[in-house]
This record gives sequence, C-alpha cells and structure tokens, in this order.
Amino acid sequence: MPVQTLDDLKTIKEQSLVKRAARLANAPATKQESEIRPPTPKEVRVILARCGVIDPEDINDYIAEDGYVALTKALTAMTPRQVIDEVLKSGLRGRGGAGFPAGKKWEFAAGQKSDDKYMICNADEGDPGAFMNRSVLENDPHSVLEGMIIAGYSFGAHQGYVYCRAEYPIAVKRMRLAIEQARALGFLGKNILGTGFNFDVELRMGAGAFVCGEETALMASIEGKRGEPRPRPPFPAVAGLWGKPTIINNVETLANVGNIIRNGAEWFMQFGNEKNKGTKTFTLAGDVVRTGLIEVPLGISLGEVVYEIAGGIKDGKKFKAIQTGGPMGGCIPEHLLETPMDYESLGAV
Repeated sequence: MPVQTLDDLKTIKEQSLVKRAARLANAPATKQESEIRPPTPKEVRVILARCGVIDPEDINDYIAEDGYVALTKALTAMTPRQVIDEVLKSGLRGRGGAGFPAGKKWEFAAGQKSDDKYMICNADEGDPGAFMNRSVLENDPHSVLEGMIIAGYSFGAHQGYVYCRAEYPIAVKRMRLAIEQARALGFLGKNILGTGFNFDVELRMGAGAFVCGEETALMASIEGKRGEPRPRPPFPAVAGLWGKPTIINNVETLANVGNIIRNGAEWFMQFGNEKNKGTKTFTLAGDVVRTGLIEVPLGISLGEVVYEIAGGIKDGKKFKAIQTGGPMGGCIPEHLLETPMDYESLGAV
C-alpha cells in the first residue's frame, strides 16, 4: 500500500525496528568483511551512517533509519523554492570534483521554461582504486534515490536516470531493487504522497568508457549516442539531455540531500570549514597501515588523514608522497602535509 502521510512512515518504522531486533537476536555470529571499517575519532559518519547498519535490499530497513522522512517533509511542507534555499544555505557543493554549489545548479534549472526537465545521478565512478560511490550504492541506495526525487521536485523534473557502470553488478542489482521497492510504496511514480508530484527513475548502465564520467559524454550515452564530450555553454541546466534542462549530481552529493532537508542547513554546516561545508568520503589505498573507505569533515589536513586515520606508513617507513584526485590528480610531497583537504586548498597545490 503506497505511503501517503508521515504517520504511514512512522508505522513502517516502528514495525521494521521490531522485526530488525528479532532478526538480530536470532542471527548467528558472523565475521563481516567490509570496505567500510569502524571509524576512528577523526571521522564523522553522515553519508556512510546507514552503511553496514541497514539491509540495503529492504526499503523498510531504510525507513527504520528515518528514510524518506526528508522527501515527505519536502513534498508536504516545503515549496520547491524553499528546498533550493535550504540546500543553498547549507553550502553543499558537488562532490564529483568541481565543487559547484548544488543549490545553484538547481536554481538555474528551475528558472528554465520547459515541458520536460531531467535529473541524472552520475554513478560512473571509474578512477582506479576509487569505490566511494559504489559503496554508497551498494549499502544505502535509497539515500541516493531520495536525494534525486527531492532534487527533481526543486526544479520541476519528472524523470530521473541513474547512470552506473555495468562493472558494478552488486550496485546495479541493489539500485534496480531500490527503484522497484520505492515505486511499490509510492515514493516513485504518479501523485507521490498524494501531493500531485510525479517523478520516476530509470537505471542506465555504461559500458565502461572512462570519458562517460564527464557529464556531456554521459548524456550522449543515455541518448544512445557515442559517449563524446561537447563544448559548454550551453550548460546542461539550460540544454542537457535531449536538449532539455538537466541537472547532473553525483552519488555522494545526492546522498547528502536527505540529511540536509531532514535535519536543516545549520546541522549540515557544523561540519567542515568556512567555504567547504559537510563531510567527504575518501578511499585510502597504498602503503598505509589502514586502507579502506573513510568519511571526514572537509578541511581536515592531509597529515591527519595519513597518520591519525590511516595509521601512518607501513613498516614505519618514511612518507614520500600522496596522490589525490585519481589519475587526473597530482602527487603531494611531505612538506605539504598540512594542506587542508578542501576544494580550494587541494586545487591550489
């Protein structure tokens, strides 16, 4: 039966918590292998808060952890403009690399006159050794869906696409299941929560072309064309998918949206520094003591990550350099270890 009110959500949450407690009480003790290891004192879990806690293949488990409360709040208690303003106030910047304010993108698209607008989740994470987005899709797919629906509502889109590389079979499977479950409960489709707002999502798989992580090449791929970048302007918010206004945000950006709408911009702003609000996930790989996926407030120094979170260099060896940003990034030497991990500071070095 479709969810129509906040009371319906509360009922599902209460029932799910009871079922989870019974399931955990009867579950045999098992050793879980996970890329998401227990956090160190320097870490903060916002995007990864539900990862490893919920069953990612059960929408009720997501609802038990306040899932879809933000969507209910946005659609029933906020105007599209208020949603944009809250995201603008929060200071959320795109987590895909460029760091453009997410709310500004949505504002541009909202100002365009068009019968059709599109919302795209860029899940084409292809940097070697990077698995931040894949881990979120595999462990908390509904957080991404919820962010997409709220974003679509804010600028008037009624159709969304998740573009994920086919080499991530678990992420693809769980996102496809999440879409089906969200549609069954009425969070996708027509007249969501009885508000008259329509929005649906399709999953599209890429064939592994690295260039399709670039937003204009990604759109060409969705359209069935060769994935080739095109010049900008026009920017996608003005003329994107099939020439219509389109917003493209990556997995991590969208996974933040529900937290901001549910808890408020001020809550989000407590993490990070003056120009870089919130947290960021990073993949730790190489010759450090502890590898894996971490989440830290933006602005933490490279040295803190290497020595306090990653535990320093293996076998007590001397630090030489750290590479950030994948193959398009650079190698940062020891004398720059005090560099804050934020958009401006890393860009400057």
